[in-house]
This record gives sequence, structure tokens and C-alpha cells, in this order.
Amino acid sequence: MLEVNEYFDGKVKSIALQTETLPATVGVMSPGEYEFGTSQKEVMTVVSGALTIRFPGTEEWKTFKQGEQFELDANVKFGVKVEIETAYFCTYE
Repeated sequence: MLEVNEYFDGKVKSIALQTETLPATVGVMSPGEYEFGTSQKEVMTVVSGALTIRFPGTEEWKTFKQGEQFELDANVKFGVKVEIETAYFCTYE
């Protein structure tokens, strides 16, 4: 069954699903700056737009564009900057 999630006053929305092998979400982020936390390992792929990420333990920001992906360990916090509406696909391990 699909589950709809909404964060940051509706500026981030996602739909949770079960793929053949892993749980996942597909979502959209509006322009803004956000901080998220993980409870599982995440692999995020940018579908459209771009996400600029501040990984845990660093002050540097790195931008990921359409078709690029990045990984985050479980139980960490990370920063996200979004300049244009961006779609993503994220799997959880």
C-alpha cells in the first residue's frame, strides 16, 4: 500500500512504496534548505533538478544533478539545499 508523507509545511512530499527488493520513496522537494535524519542506509537518485548535500561530519556542500546518486549511512543527519523543484527516488537498506 502506498503511504504519502509530507514535511516542512508541505515543501517536501514523498510516496512510500515497496520495490521488488527494497522499501523506497519517490518524492519532490520545493526550493529551500532542509535538514533530514536517517534511520537506515539510504541511496538517493536525483530524477529531475538538483540536490546540494552537506554530508555528516563536513561543512562542504556537493551538488547532485539529474541521474546522479549518493549514499547516506544509517542514523546520521544531513543538510539539503534545493534551488529548483527537484524529484528524487530513494531506497532504504
